[in-house]
Amino acid sequence: MKSDRQKKAMPATEKQQQQASQEMVIKEAMKRRIPQSGGDRGREVLNALVEIIEAAGLKAGDRLPPEKELAQSLGVGRSSIREALMAWQRMGIVVRNKGAGTRLVAKVSSQSVQLPLTIQLEAEGLARTLTVRRPLEFEATRLAIQNGTEKDMRIISARCEELMAIFEAGENWHEADARFHAAIHDASGNPLFGQLIQQLHSAFHDAYQAPFDKPQMADRSIPLHRDLADAVKTRDWEAAKRTLQEIFAILEVEVANTLDENR
Repeated sequence: MKSDRQKKAMPATEKQQQQASQEMVIKEAMKRRIPQSGGDRGREVLNALVEIIEAAGLKAGDRLPPEKELAQSLGVGRSSIREALMAWQRMGIVVRNKGAGTRLVAKVSSQSVQLPLTIQLEAEGLARTLTVRRPLEFEATRLAIQNGTEKDMRIISARCEELMAIFEAGENWHEADARFHAAIHDASGNPLFGQLIQQLHSAFHDAYQAPFDKPQMADRSIPLHRDLADAVKTRDWEAAKRTLQEIFAILEVEVANTLDENR
């Protein structure tokens, strides 16, 4: 059995290890100070944090230094650090507790020297989002078919035509896509679907405006949205379910292909 003295010494040892780990993070951060001008500041902060965590050898369960110290070491505003860590929290990479700081809960390390760690994290974050979003979209669509009014159906049809026009013009269709799905969520009769899915969408896109630097990622899925709209309007749940499965399958394949391209 450990003596009382040994038991009391353990917290001090753990504290020393934590302090040493945080000092290493700060040391690595100072090597990666971010220039004041040029580039996407949000992505630069995220990329730097990834490199710092990997270089310092942090693992799940380890704590990061306070926001203020990270900001000073990287040469950025504290708000930039806060926004990055909040985005990671929503993506399930860290947990943040008032008074206890920020702790890693997911592994942040390269699986191979060829695979950029930022792409790996983006893939993991998008995969988590899709996994949770899938059942919500399916249930919202089922309820829209069941509960939607004729007015709801006209709005869904209009949003679909808007999406198709923007897509066929070669323009950025993300906002139109969000409006189309929001129309289906509204038709479900339960506002929580729209709120939850918007939160999931923000959890990923607050950190990565264009997944893998591909603004039109998964654009092959957009033509299928017309089939989805038609299935909802005709209240054909089986057809709607098949179309949703195709849409999500395309997204999952895009993530897998991007990872393969960068190995």
